[in-house]
Amino acid sequence: MKAVVLARGLGTRMMAADHGAALSADQAAVADTGIKSLVPVFEGRPFLDYILSALADAGCTEICLVIGPEHDLIRDRYTRVVPPRRFRIAFAVQEKPRGTGDALLAAAAFAGGEEFLMTNSDNYYPVPVLRALVNMGRPGTVFFTPEGLAAHSNIEPARILAFALGKVGADGCLDALVEKPDAAALAAVGPERRVSMNCWRFPPSIFEACRRLTPSARGELELTDAINMTIASGVRFKVETSGDGVLDLSRRGDIPAVRARLGAVALSL
Repeated sequence: MKAVVLARGLGTRMMAADHGAALSADQAAVADTGIKSLVPVFEGRPFLDYILSALADAGCTEICLVIGPEHDLIRDRYTRVVPPRRFRIAFAVQEKPRGTGDALLAAAAFAGGEEFLMTNSDNYYPVPVLRALVNMGRPGTVFFTPEGLAAHSNIEPARILAFALGKVGADGCLDALVEKPDAAALAAVGPERRVSMNCWRFPPSIFEACRRLTPSARGELELTDAINMTIASGVRFKVETSGDGVLDLSRRGDIPAVRARLGAVALSL
């Protein structure tokens, strides 16, 4: 199974000062670059190592990192410093940070007309969640309960309220993805809210939707819009729900909590 990891972000939140975060000199130095996926979290191993190891544990044998043209440190790590043995590594370059939809489009050649997994590079997903996507056998996603995220993640409940919500139909498939839901959208979904943490099994038709994107109100080409366009074209994304947590590494203040939780995780590239 192929997987795409979006690792192109500018990392502006990671670069922001946080005098309350207890970081090592190495952690602070990498945080200053904004390349959050390379922040060392345990015994010198960067966060991205754990993401790649989890994808390999789930059954992914080919993994593409979407990076920027300036991200030689990422390319160098996985081609020279620690070339993986459990999977083949590839790179796709998003020339400018034009949004997540544009970032995914950079990996179209890698996907090669096959279904593939997609994840973020600032989130660590439980292996059973990734394995569920590998074994799903069709386009789909795993959503998370707000209660599970609050209990098993390092993400504050107030932040969870702003995450995208899924509207799930009677057939157990996704009717729509609602980005930045307002109070009315939250009320419409009701008590059984299902939160997207951006882990998907996409069909190759997602790239056609990405090509048709126009800038959102934020001026970006949004993956959420491409997903909703793909649904409108007739694709039914199967939805599974997890009560597990997802580790988030977006800010300097996230680093100590992530380090504490990943210390016991077995890692192998």
